[in-house]
Amino acid sequence: MPTVILTGPPVPGSPLQDELRSLGFDVRPAAGPEDTATALAGVPAQERVAVVDSAFVGHPHALRLALTDPRFDACAVTGAFAVQAGARAALDEAAALAPAGTGPYADRLAAAVEAAGTAVQRPDLGSLVAAVPDGEAERSEALAAVAAVDDEAVRLRTAVKSRDGFFTTFFISPYSRYIARWCARRGLTPNQVTTASLITALVAAGCAATGERWGYVTAGVLLLVSFVLDCTDGQLARYSLQYSTMGAWLDATFDRAKEYSFYAGLALGAARNGDDVWALALGSMILMTCRHVVDFSFNEANHDATANTSPTAALSGRLDSVGWTVWVRRMIILPIGERWAMIAVLTAVTSPRVVFYALLAGCAFGALYTTAGRVLRSVTRKAKRTDRAARALADLADSGVLAWTGYPRPTKRPDRAAPWLALGAALLMTGAAVTRDFGTPWLIGTAAAYVFFAGAAVSAPLKGPLDWLIPPCFRFGEYVTVLVLAAKADVPGALPAAFGLVAAVAYHHYDTVYRIRGGSGAPPHWLVRTTGGHEGRVLLTVVLATVLARDAFPVALTAMAVFVAIVVLAESIRFWVSSGAPAVHDEGEPA
Repeated sequence: MPTVILTGPPVPGSPLQDELRSLGFDVRPAAGPEDTATALAGVPAQERVAVVDSAFVGHPHALRLALTDPRFDACAVTGAFAVQAGARAALDEAAALAPAGTGPYADRLAAAVEAAGTAVQRPDLGSLVAAVPDGEAERSEALAAVAAVDDEAVRLRTAVKSRDGFFTTFFISPYSRYIARWCARRGLTPNQVTTASLITALVAAGCAATGERWGYVTAGVLLLVSFVLDCTDGQLARYSLQYSTMGAWLDATFDRAKEYSFYAGLALGAARNGDDVWALALGSMILMTCRHVVDFSFNEANHDATANTSPTAALSGRLDSVGWTVWVRRMIILPIGERWAMIAVLTAVTSPRVVFYALLAGCAFGALYTTAGRVLRSVTRKAKRTDRAARALADLADSGVLAWTGYPRPTKRPDRAAPWLALGAALLMTGAAVTRDFGTPWLIGTAAAYVFFAGAAVSAPLKGPLDWLIPPCFRFGEYVTVLVLAAKADVPGALPAAFGLVAAVAYHHYDTVYRIRGGSGAPPHWLVRTTGGHEGRVLLTVVLATVLARDAFPVALTAMAVFVAIVVLAESIRFWVSSGAPAVHDEGEPA
């Protein structure tokens, strides 16, 4: 059980102890610094412990933010300081030294811990109050300030993402936050809501697979319900501070599982009516995944770069100061809220083919818009990228060459031709797949050239201005090659098998992204070696298309999909469940 050590003489009539107990803390009094150190010694090192000034006046949610957020090893507001196991040794050392000075003892401990090198999170309280008043007059003022602000209204408002899409902000969040509060008061967890969202989306996909109009209408409604729950789980996590590693993994992967399962359901429903749209479904999944990889790669390449400014970025900042342009720019890239709303409505009133045509057109425009803007930023800025960024891009490349030979040699000068080598390799491979007949041995030579040029692209540290384009080029080359070969096989089951293979590989790529974003590093080299890397899978797919009969090709693709899915999922589940990996919480641009 977490413990609060309440320092200083008690204040008559103060509700502080009751508030702390309502947050789940065992409250122990301590008259002074020596008593605080003694009390700390009695709390197990693996438990959360906090030091709070007994004269503290503030909102319960201010205390909640300081004392219960699981994402930070150390967190503080005025008069309250809490640590988890990772910062416990620093707190014990500070308490043993009994830092002198003025102000609340909790604040002095936090300052000492921070000065010793441990990061202390200080949440932005906004209009919430957290104070340790000196004297009755100041206490009365602080109490009046507390009474003037509705703690619950602030808590509800901050449960919503600070940056979200137009549809989510104006059509979902106004009521989903109340659903989140309802869930919190009934003891439901964000993981349970996330799972409910997944189940709802899978049921929606099943309804779409019926191929009946009632099934399409029901699927559209259930997809919107699933999205409401998808918003609710994050709002519940923020409302009750129930962040977790498992929750981060579920939230990061289930969105893609829901959307891509719905694509498959639409394709199955269309097939029941004699319309084969599997190529469109697979094309939509490829476009969406490549677009996300562009986002991820650009952000990883630039988030810790120095001198990271450009005229294009300055113009974007000026546009953000004009309210309506912010919403227009968010809507035209078709983020998840607008995208799912469009899919749901079109599913209910049109056909799967129309849904995929609209999806491909809208997402292609959004991808071109964002990629063009990022290319302009990259070529006009004079950013110096770090070794960490170069390694992240190498990990996102998912290159079997790197898995076998190690990372690019740090002593080798970065090659500005790298993105052009990657783009050339992707265009060479996909162009040959499109123009050559299925099964021609010439494709094996092309695939070997793809392996060579792809390896050359990542042979030096990826610190060039456009090197963030390398991972999406590789994704495009691999995914589109599988799509084209499956389409050219022109046998039943080839495109559904290709859909399954790309889905399994895409999961591996998303999993890599969220490991890196969480600060845990990429998947181990053995996993990349086992799954072949992107170039190994391309070469194997081409060889199978050449040496196998057309009827056997879908079976081979299915076997590849099952193998990749089993290996990747087993390692992913092991990592996220048992490794103690840090949580990932995306508050940025909507996907």
